[in-house]
Amino acid sequence: MNAKSLYETLRPIQEAKGNFFNPDMGMTLDLLGNLLVNKERYGYMACPCRLASGKFELDRDVVCPCQYRDADVAEFGACFCGLYVSDAVRDGEKPLPVVPERRPLEKTLAALG
Repeated sequence: MNAKSLYETLRPIQEAKGNFFNPDMGMTLDLLGNLLVNKERYGYMACPCRLASGKFELDRDVVCPCQYRDADVAEFGACFCGLYVSDAVRDGEKPLPVVPERRPLEKTLAALG
């Protein structure tokens, strides 16, 4: 599978749930491609913008879509990595925001092992 086919597979599923991919296709395909790299590396699609340990139980919170996505999109209009955005960002009514890290520091430190 490549990034484009992953996009085509996930887009209708996510949109049916009210989740939208970033309209910047270059950014979206890069992020999806890196999710596939992490799937090959770890066996699951850990967020490419966060430190993963390679241990599913430690990384469960950052397996895409991560457990922080919905809160980030609701509060800021995008998730931390920018893969998922609100409809306002998708439609160009708001710019893509910078989203602060919501993952607790102890989880990031645990990934360092």
